[in-house]
Amino acid sequence: MKHSSTISFYTLGCKLNFSETSGIARLFEENGYARVDFKEGANIVVINTCSVTEQADKKCRQIVKQARNLSADSFIAVIGCYAQLKPNEITAIEGVNIVLGAQEKFNLLEHVQAWETEHYANKVVASEIKYVKDFVPSYSLGDRTRSFLKVQDGCDYFCSFCTIPLARGRSRSNTVEETMKTAKELEATQVKEVVLTGVNIGDFGKGTDESFFDLVQELDELEGIDRFRISSIEPNLLSNEIIDFVAQSKRFAQHFHIPLQSGSNEMLRAMRRRYHRELYADRVARIKGQMPNACIGVDVIVGYPGETEELFQETVQFLKDLDVAYLHVFSYSERNNTVAVRRTDTIPMEIRRKRSKFLQQLSEKKKRFFYESQLNKEFTVLFEAQEQNGEMYGFTENYVKIKSAYNPDWINELKTVIPTHVNADGTVHAEILVDKLAPVMA
Repeated sequence: MKHSSTISFYTLGCKLNFSETSGIARLFEENGYARVDFKEGANIVVINTCSVTEQADKKCRQIVKQARNLSADSFIAVIGCYAQLKPNEITAIEGVNIVLGAQEKFNLLEHVQAWETEHYANKVVASEIKYVKDFVPSYSLGDRTRSFLKVQDGCDYFCSFCTIPLARGRSRSNTVEETMKTAKELEATQVKEVVLTGVNIGDFGKGTDESFFDLVQELDELEGIDRFRISSIEPNLLSNEIIDFVAQSKRFAQHFHIPLQSGSNEMLRAMRRRYHRELYADRVARIKGQMPNACIGVDVIVGYPGETEELFQETVQFLKDLDVAYLHVFSYSERNNTVAVRRTDTIPMEIRRKRSKFLQQLSEKKKRFFYESQLNKEFTVLFEAQEQNGEMYGFTENYVKIKSAYNPDWINELKTVIPTHVNADGTVHAEILVDKLAPVMA
């Protein structure tokens, strides 16, 4: 039955948030609500928040204001990490109707239906994080070529700079059997590529006799999905058996994103990370030894308290020596209720920005070097639907970004390509092999 109300969603933050937003949105659509674009000004607006940095908190406040300006009478719900960490702070934002914590967000439909009869003005429903124990599966749909499949939630690591354990609770996941049931729902769609996501996906199965490696092996047999990608995985949880399996896998892409945070062991200890840089270097060497064309991405934090210029240069040199393809660089952001925020040896913001810019430039050099190393080799690209200036884009199995003239017949299609040169915009020009005998220039 079609519902009289329209609903829109605005998602901030990580792939996991996008996965959960999509799952919640489908529940509303199944109950007759019409999903519209955020800019259209819906009757109901859901903002799924992040709280990794102070900027994410500010962005939430900006989006609430935009939503209210688009439709003065909208019902505005705020969910996600910021909502769990600071629910009362959010209710103080003019225009917010309800704030739902980590467990309650999955009951959003019930709260909206209650509002439609009660028209309550302002409500907070957020359990203490220690009581959040259920795993709620989800996956994203919409971009037909790629889906984010949530396989794990929460984190037990409590790194000194991070509030995620406080926002999402303890590590938890479904069984392999139940996760495969969710994956088979995706198999029945037109999705060609699935990205496994979570807070700490290598922790899948913790407390049971199952492991992330068990899940990877099962997913590799799922014939209806062409590709799987492993999203961010901790170096201490990326085992030899996982690396070796991906090297000969039928469906897992040779693409790894491995958080480093610092190339200094002193800083890693201060951050309460669970490895030394020597382990990280070993993981990279293992991957490249088995898969010379593998793409490896790295998370790095600059400006953490106590990061002297000498310690920063340790990170710089370590990264220069690593055979990795790109960096995701974050400037340290003070977060309440963390160990790091109590330190007094803070780094001035201008130095954080300078270090961040330096590593971003290093990342661009590394990405170009990696792309150039992949030229004149044969890969498979999955083209996406978005058109930009008469062009379309897609990624190879090892995450090289290919640009081609727009062809609607290629959307969500796997095409064999041979990269020929790197474009000025950082994408790659390639020959698209319509068949082995007749290449067509992109």
